[in-house]
Amino acid sequence: MLRHIAVATIALSAAGAAAPPAEAREVVGMRDGRFDPGTIVIRTGERKLYYVVSPGEAIRYTIAVGKAGKQWRGVKYVEELQVDPAWSPPAEVKRDNPRLPDVIPGGSPRNPMGARVIGLGPTGQYAIHGTNMPNTIGTAASYGCFRMHNQDVIDLYARVRMGTPVVVLP
Repeated sequence: MLRHIAVATIALSAAGAAAPPAEAREVVGMRDGRFDPGTIVIRTGERKLYYVVSPGEAIRYTIAVGKAGKQWRGVKYVEELQVDPAWSPPAEVKRDNPRLPDVIPGGSPRNPMGARVIGLGPTGQYAIHGTNMPNTIGTAASYGCFRMHNQDVIDLYARVRMGTPVVVLP
């Protein structure tokens, strides 16, 4: 009996080592039944993003949200999906940081978009994206976008489709 438990423990440890580590995600109950499976719900005050997987259940990710004065609420839809995106700083960011280059190539360690971008529309002004600054996760750090650990945005990216609703709450 103990030998079987030891073998099972070793097998589980080996299986866990093969998968990329979850940074800040977990499956949780979701009492708010207003949202259909496949919906992304962002609770800015909690600094959490929920991907609804079934009625009453969601995957919860810890995220970075907009700085004071840069936060917003409302409904957007996924209108862009990119792997290793290049980044061009918006005019407001460039004005605050004039030394930034006009474009930072995808895959560059200096690229603040990280491994994936889930662009929100209409207008494409905001996105859910990875980050090269993981210490900002759980803080208010952006110009209105939502940052995730790269492994988490890769996980979420694989789940969403064009047109996925994104509900941003206070």
